[in-house]
Amino acid sequence: MPDGEVTPAGGPVTGLILQSGAVDRVHYGLAMAAAALALSTPVVLFFTNAALLSLRAAGPDGRPGWADAPLGADLIAAGIATDAAGYDAGLTSRGAAGIEDLIEAVSELGGRFMICEMGLRAIGLDRTALRTDIGFEEGGLVTLYRILGPDGRLVVI
Repeated sequence: MPDGEVTPAGGPVTGLILQSGAVDRVHYGLAMAAAALALSTPVVLFFTNAALLSLRAAGPDGRPGWADAPLGADLIAAGIATDAAGYDAGLTSRGAAGIEDLIEAVSELGGRFMICEMGLRAIGLDRTALRTDIGFEEGGLVTLYRILGPDGRLVVI
C-alpha cells in the first residue's frame, strides 16, 4: 500500500507500537493484532527500540531471535517462567498461541509489520539482522501516522 494511503476495509486502522523488548509484551501485542484482524480491523504493528530485538533472525542453532529477549520481571517473580523460550513453551502447553503462531496468524490475516528506522539506529541493529520470512515495511512515526489517517487508533505496548 502506498505511503499515506489509509486501509479502507474494516474501518479505522489500529496501530500498535511495540517498544518494550520484554517478550511477554511483544506476545500480547501480537495477540491484540491477531484478535483485531480476526474481526476485520486493519492493524499495523510498529516495532521500535528494544522490541525490534524480538524480530531478529534465528541463530545458527535455529533458535528464534525472540527466544533471547528478556521476560518481564513480574512473570519471573511469579514463577511463570525464567526466560522467553520457557514462557513461550508454557503458553503453548496450556493451549495459548505461542509467538510463532501469532506471527503466522498476523501475517496470514493481513497484518502489517513496520520496523522503525530510528529505532534500528537507536539500538544499533542492522536491518539485515532481522527475520526474512516477514514482509517488513520500513518507516517512521510520520509514515505510521499517515497510514492511520485521521480516524486511526494508536496503542502503545
